[in-house]
Amino acid sequence: MSDHPELDALQQAYKDAVEEWITAIRKEEALASVTHSIAEVDKWEQAHFEEDAMRGKVKDAKAAYEDALREEFFGF
Repeated sequence: MSDHPELDALQQAYKDAVEEWITAIRKEEALASVTHSIAEVDKWEQAHFEEDAMRGKVKDAKAAYEDALREEFFGF
């Protein structure tokens, strides 16, 4: 049991977001590695948008975790 359950939750949210981002990157990479029809290009483009959205989610989770760490340990 941790002395900082709020920080634990934020850290886990960040780690979970990173794992989701990795999945999105792998999906985009898999679609980029085949011969494309127009429909496949559309799927690849959608995968790129999903990866970009996940990157934003990771950045937000990281910022929340860092802000909480600063508040906990440095008071700002």
